[in-house]
Amino acid sequence: MLSQEIKTIGSSGQISLGKEYAGQPVLIEEIEEGVWLIKTAKVIPDSEMWIHEEPAKSKIDKSIKWAEKNKPTETNIEKLSGKIR
Repeated sequence: MLSQEIKTIGSSGQISLGKEYAGQPVLIEEIEEGVWLIKTAKVIPDSEMWIHEEPAKSKIDKSIKWAEKNKPTETNIEKLSGKIR
């Protein structure tokens, strides 16, 4: 959906995009002077970035595929404890 609307940048340098975007993080890219591209974004905390980087990402993806193909089964605790000893 393409639309155009005229907005005025306030004296504090702010512009309102509307209440439907309130509280959402956005990425603002200055394409050239006076031209901005604004996109809604998801923000990943620094402490969780490792999940989205290698080698963790591949390991997690592989684990998810395995879990989708292998249904959970009930564990025999006695048999499992015998393997530990």
